[in-house]
Amino acid sequence: MNSPRNSFARELDRGWWQLLLIAWVGVALWEVYSYWPQIRWLVLRDTDDNMRLMQVRAWLGGQGWYDLRQYRLDPPLGADIHWSRIVDLPIAGLIVALKPLVGGPWAERLACGIAPLLPLSVAMLALGFTARRLVHPLAWLLVPVIVPLATSTMQMFEPMRIDHHGWQLASLAVTIAGLVDPRARRGGVTVGLASAFSLAIGLELMPYVVGAGGILALRWVAARDEHERLRLYGVCLAGACVLGYLGFASYANAAPRCDALTPVWLSLMLCSGALLALAAQLNPRAMLARLALAAVAGAVVAGLLVTLFPQCLGRPEGISDELARDWLNNVREAKPIYTHPLRIALPIAVSALLGLAGAALGAWRARGDDRLVPWLTVLAFSAVAGGLLLWQMRAGPAAQLLAVPGMVALAWFGMGWAQASRFALVRVFGTVAAFLIASGAVSGLVLRYLPFDRPKPIERKVGRAAGSCSSLTALAPLDRLPPQTIFTFVDLGPRLITLTHHRAIAGPYHRNGAAILDVQHAFGGSPARFRAIARAHGATLLLICPNLAESTIYRSRDKGGFYDRLARGERFDFLQQLPLPARSPLRLYRITG
Repeated sequence: MNSPRNSFARELDRGWWQLLLIAWVGVALWEVYSYWPQIRWLVLRDTDDNMRLMQVRAWLGGQGWYDLRQYRLDPPLGADIHWSRIVDLPIAGLIVALKPLVGGPWAERLACGIAPLLPLSVAMLALGFTARRLVHPLAWLLVPVIVPLATSTMQMFEPMRIDHHGWQLASLAVTIAGLVDPRARRGGVTVGLASAFSLAIGLELMPYVVGAGGILALRWVAARDEHERLRLYGVCLAGACVLGYLGFASYANAAPRCDALTPVWLSLMLCSGALLALAAQLNPRAMLARLALAAVAGAVVAGLLVTLFPQCLGRPEGISDELARDWLNNVREAKPIYTHPLRIALPIAVSALLGLAGAALGAWRARGDDRLVPWLTVLAFSAVAGGLLLWQMRAGPAAQLLAVPGMVALAWFGMGWAQASRFALVRVFGTVAAFLIASGAVSGLVLRYLPFDRPKPIERKVGRAAGSCSSLTALAPLDRLPPQTIFTFVDLGPRLITLTHHRAIAGPYHRNGAAILDVQHAFGGSPARFRAIARAHGATLLLICPNLAESTIYRSRDKGGFYDRLARGERFDFLQQLPLPARSPLRLYRITG
């Protein structure tokens, strides 16, 4: 007779994905509750989130599907934004659905709060599938508990984070699920579609896309019966990239640029998919022959890149040395993990190391069975993510996401060991300790209760300025003035056009490079140079936020420049200060003459 315990376990196994979706709903409701003040006040802290909302507004307002220029930046020609409209769809859909119920402003707020949580459901389901496949049929139960503890990853899914990174992380989780899928045909289709979906959104996860294709090719070289997985992967990768390009690439992305799914990467993905599919179709018996075919395919794709698109061998952004030196190289996310404060770096580093350790343990325990290769795949991806952290901190969210299977394994095996003890104290406290250590929660406790690496006073001041100057309360009074072009900081431009009816000069987007340099030259140069650049852009107002991070750069790098002199209280005959509410953190000037 089956025990109630066994029956309950079977029910958990049978309905795992429905139960995991219920858990996601619980997480989503908590996130909305926690971020309700930000939803209420439309707090889109990141410049990309503001620009995403502006892109959705422009489309709903009649701008063409393939026209992704932002005409309220750098008018009259506008700023070329290299994104696609894929991520616009759920945001726009929610706005359209909610607008008749709550009105336009609240429809936007709620859409921005809900939309980022949608890819979280996909990521959790994919990670749950991976945990069931590699650890235990019930190991998915740990996924909805461990994922919310991955702070860097969760930042990409939190309400108001409407940029594209959440959907890319979801596609990465689906890619891992496809790589560990025991069903070859389904696994190949899954990896091909997920890779193409990620590329159609952006190229940030290109290393993982290339890695997935390389792993499938090597698996086929090692085991001839993997040919169906590789063949369907190649077909789906090529076909879905074509559909992604035709359906979502903007007019500007028809040029051979290197920073998006343009004809450059489309042709390379087509070639890669076709060659891998052809090699798998031929499927020679000899391993050396399969290795030769895979090597030829790789050499052909690399040769095409070198000979046809040499401009893409360097930085994909294609920016000038000056812009790289004075702007892009100084972006915080573009710096290695070891350059960041411990309070930021420690949780990510701990998760990455735990993921590596768990994947290594899983591979060791799986030696001799069919889970060894999938575990080695997870181990390889985790190692790549850890290596990328030593290059750029922006690899953090992906590194934490890829660490989840390994962390689940560590927690599951550790908790199982504790539960098998004959001592009650070990069963209770050992289980708790195993979860806290394996989930990375210990690093959060350390940072919370140990008094080190606290933010410096200048960091707190800069943080307060970023929040207050970009708030709806601070910027809304600007709408009392007629619409016009306002000269302001690069990082404040997207927020300004989101919350007011005014135009701005630049936003932090590499295709907007000339305008970015104009702003930097204007603030860092002489007053006469500022006046000339502002006139050239048709700017009639100057808006500054003292202590905003960007302003501190101008003061430290360009001492004696226009902004440094203005911040020290010097007056200029071509600037007339305009009144703002008494406690406004902003300063507004009319540019005359």
